[in-house]
Amino acid sequence: MQRIGLVISPGFNMMSLSATTVFEMANHLSGACVYEIAVVSEHGGPVASSIGVPVHSSPFGEADLDTAIVGASLEISPSSQGLLDFLRQTERGGARLVAPCTGAFVLAEAGVLDGRRATTHWRYARELQARYPRIKVDEDRIFIEDRNVWTSAGMTAGIDLALALVEADLGADIARSVAKGMVVYHRRAGGQSQFSSLLELEPKTDRIQAVLTYAKRHLDMPLTVEQLAEVAGLSPRQFSRIFTAETGQSPAKAVENLRVEAARLAIEEGRRNIDEAARMTGFGDRERMRRAFLRTLGQPPQVLRRNARLANALAAE
Repeated sequence: MQRIGLVISPGFNMMSLSATTVFEMANHLSGACVYEIAVVSEHGGPVASSIGVPVHSSPFGEADLDTAIVGASLEISPSSQGLLDFLRQTERGGARLVAPCTGAFVLAEAGVLDGRRATTHWRYARELQARYPRIKVDEDRIFIEDRNVWTSAGMTAGIDLALALVEADLGADIARSVAKGMVVYHRRAGGQSQFSSLLELEPKTDRIQAVLTYAKRHLDMPLTVEQLAEVAGLSPRQFSRIFTAETGQSPAKAVENLRVEAARLAIEEGRRNIDEAARMTGFGDRERMRRAFLRTLGQPPQVLRRNARLANALAAE
């Protein structure tokens, strides 16, 4: 049995509790109590969240944990000496330390992240690097595993991180079933960008959202303005005007961004070589894709592939 403790402090964000559902579902689907979950804090008792709702906890001094998950908060503030000592002791004992979002600052303050690779919410990544220069911060990762320490990006990325833990413990089939039961993706790869082209576009109507969903599912097709306008039920001129007004991008630019995002993921995950990625995402050839990568990401596909291989090699050490 894996004993997991969610370590909370006053002002923790309620989103930190979302990971517990992943482990609960893993227990349910496994038909056994694989994970024993406890909410712990320095002194125990009720701990107020950032929204004011208290959550009951046990003193972490009484906890014997295999995994400690540090709850994130909306404000970055100094941690208590008791919490820092507990995390250092837990790490020395060989337990797995996990820090979604700003929880990485707590691990950094404890010195646990020194000499390791880590990530956090994109909004705070540069601050984490500036405060703790001994950490190698990668601000464009969903999650990172460095030996027995795991960190992730913010908010819902904590669910991706929890699914990755389940996959490491119980295998991909169980993790996939948990994701399906929770109606989320069977996890986004750790190397996937924290940013999503679909999220950045933020269309205001279902009509334009439907077009973007159609485009993402048919990237191997030409996706001309005329074709997308037909999906929207508008004339090409009306469609271009409304699309640009709602998303701030022209249809052609939005489609290019979706193609780049899909190609980048395929390359970083190692599922496709560069020529295959270019074909499957509608670029047609590697030179056209290279130019799009330079416009959008400032780097050619070869550099991203090399960086992904290096990151995987470092993680395997």
